[in-house]
Amino acid sequence: MKLALAISGASGVQLGEAFLRHLPEEVQVHLVVSDNARVVESLEGASITLHSDQDIAASIASGSFGVDATAIIPCSMNTLAKIACGISDTLTTRVAAVALKERKPLLLAPREMPLSPIALENMLKLSRLGVHIAPPIPGYYSDHETLEEMERFLVGKWYDLLGIENDLYRRWGS
Repeated sequence: MKLALAISGASGVQLGEAFLRHLPEEVQVHLVVSDNARVVESLEGASITLHSDQDIAASIASGSFGVDATAIIPCSMNTLAKIACGISDTLTTRVAAVALKERKPLLLAPREMPLSPIALENMLKLSRLGVHIAPPIPGYYSDHETLEEMERFLVGKWYDLLGIENDLYRRWGS
């Protein structure tokens, strides 16, 4: 599986890192990190290709490259608004536009609250286009006791939406 992952914004970067940390080795990751998300020095792994957010001509900016799914974790409200309006001025927003036009899974994990009416309208618009709007909201039924267990729950739910098999959290009824 080819996965485009963008880490957008300065807060919540740990969620993007957790998403990367638990990915199965067979997933080929193409990572875009915004200027505000300074995580590059902590990343290791042979299956990660790092792209500059300014490189609109990167391989993942083309539908013919064949990205299977795209995730933006966390997703700033600025990035979400640009995607909702069809603005593709960075590699992150271009990759999202490609996912939409190719009708490939696109997951956005908006991280800010409270949510303004404008943000809610943008999320509704994107949801109606088939985008997975999946904020990092813990499911208390999973009985997590630590921050790491809560992160595993969130990452597992995101993987579920993208079709990535996992056993990162206790499922209902198990």
